[in-house]
Amino acid sequence: MRLEFHQLEHRLEHLRVRRPDRQRRLLASLAASGQQTPIVVVQAEQPDRYLIIDGYQRIAALQQLGRDTVEAVVWSLSEVEALLLDRSMRSGDHETALEEGWLLVELEQRFNYGLEELARRFDRSTSWVSRRMSLVELLPESVQQQVRDGAIAAHVAMKFLVPVARSRSEDCRRMAEGFARYRLSSREAGQLYAAWRTSTAAVRERLLNEPQLFLKTQREHAVDPPSPAMVELGRDLEVVAAIARRANRRLSGTTLELDTPQCAETHSKIHRAIDELGRLAAKIPHQPNSEQQGAEDVESESAIGDSGVEHQKGEQARDSSCAEGEESAMNQQPSGREAGVPTDRSSSVGREDYVRKALEAYRNTPGTCGNLRRPDRMLAIQLYQRGVPLHTVENALVLAAVRRLIRPADAPPLTTVRSLAYFMPVIEEVLETEVGEEYFQYARQKLQRLRPS
Repeated sequence: MRLEFHQLEHRLEHLRVRRPDRQRRLLASLAASGQQTPIVVVQAEQPDRYLIIDGYQRIAALQQLGRDTVEAVVWSLSEVEALLLDRSMRSGDHETALEEGWLLVELEQRFNYGLEELARRFDRSTSWVSRRMSLVELLPESVQQQVRDGAIAAHVAMKFLVPVARSRSEDCRRMAEGFARYRLSSREAGQLYAAWRTSTAAVRERLLNEPQLFLKTQREHAVDPPSPAMVELGRDLEVVAAIARRANRRLSGTTLELDTPQCAETHSKIHRAIDELGRLAAKIPHQPNSEQQGAEDVESESAIGDSGVEHQKGEQARDSSCAEGEESAMNQQPSGREAGVPTDRSSSVGREDYVRKALEAYRNTPGTCGNLRRPDRMLAIQLYQRGVPLHTVENALVLAAVRRLIRPADAPPLTTVRSLAYFMPVIEEVLETEVGEEYFQYARQKLQRLRPS
């Protein structure tokens, strides 16, 4: 049936949230195609009057378009039955927690429904009903009205204003005024709430007085998000690292017995993987920090024209995969840690001493080319800045050298190491492995016996 607007009662409009974006789409649809779905009403107490159950946004849009009537369907139900039926029919249109709370409070206050009856009607637990109703009681009425009017999104009120209301109701009201006045997005509202939560009383006062000033500062210091391609690259590299860690865990504490072809095939696969990572690393611009930029260039003239960089990247394989065949004791590392390896930087070693000693240990390691290059110094500085102990670097160099020297006699020969980066996997291994210092003393003794004269 068609009803005129003056016949309609809006008594239940306070149970709904206005959604400006949805209202704009509805207005455009009504202007183009007219009303397609009737509103739902029930007979009011007065004759020729009808209470609106569903359709408040359609009525508002039709009034904006200058219409005088609306198409409606009349349910032959009581008000409370119509409300409950309408809610069950709108299950696909997700209600906010506040809208559910408003309806529950309406049913309790006007129709004297108890918690158990409401729980049964809504097919929920009594605790769920109690939590929804407490939200309505917690938020100040002025804030609830701002949510109804669409000035504040319901999910913003639930996520940020409700926790503030639990702490300080007045702060909640003032924060809501800021949200509504400056039309803050969900992200901006979250930034303001996070700052309020961790601030002192004096800082909170300034935040609530001038939220736009705080957000302006945040925007000035904002970092552009990474591009989708870089995000995908980061995920791929995390997968690669995870696979390598899993392979290391599988081999931890075990003795491998591989013949020469198997060793050669394994090393070939490792070399191919490192070659691919080296080509990838060459495509990523390297931006050293100011401290590294001013570091002394220790690269020798003979190494400046070295064209073997790509080959050096390809030889950074961990040689431990086949080293156990001759000396299993070197790879079956003891489980106890009698002399722990510290994880913080020693205060007695300055940066220059640390870098000098680390590079000297690398240059004297068997199997290296003996030349120092600028990337080697940069890497040593990075290790110092990370807090990697100097003796951890020295232990890793010893362990890697022993593993290279105890390979089977018929194994494919290894190429000369031309970069400190070759030893980074072993340095990380020593950092993560709980091994007593006596193990590395044994490794040093072993290295002295194996070292070529």
